[in-house]
Amino acid sequence: MDRARMLIQYLLSLDETLAPPLRALLLLVVANSAPVLGHKLFGQRLDYPLDGGWRFFDGRPLLGPSKTLRGVVLSLAAATAAAPALGLPWATGALVAGLSMLGDLASSFIKRRLGRPPSSPALLLDQVPESLFPLLAFREWLGLTAWDIAVVVLAFFVLDLLLSQLLYRLHLRDQPY
Repeated sequence: MDRARMLIQYLLSLDETLAPPLRALLLLVVANSAPVLGHKLFGQRLDYPLDGGWRFFDGRPLLGPSKTLRGVVLSLAAATAAAPALGLPWATGALVAGLSMLGDLASSFIKRRLGRPPSSPALLLDQVPESLFPLLAFREWLGLTAWDIAVVVLAFFVLDLLLSQLLYRLHLRDQPY
């Protein structure tokens, strides 16, 4: 744990222009990895769908069974805990995670309207809202420029694709996407 903290502190000290986007990216990765890891750790325990199984007017699920209360809580907890290690207030971690999860829920809602099954891949739709929503809302708190936001969203997109493959190969994720 100390080595990870030392590595993060080193990376954040490299350059003042690099630090804000790197902090934002790391916080997004933590917030979005927690539900995946929680699923692997807890299995079906505490796996309550956020939509309660409700269906929308089109007869399709509102969000689907893979969007759970446990996932949102774990995301909030992980990002809240990680924020101080990244030099950010804990409340920033909680709010960034909350908006990231809101973006993820919006993606799921849209995917259900498009008839896509739960946990099916949708390139860009799976990555952009969950990274863009919090970055836009907290750009000043995080010290980000418009260019920084574009770079972080792109980096998050690439990292999401790479980490999904890695977590799948390590048997920490059920699908490679």
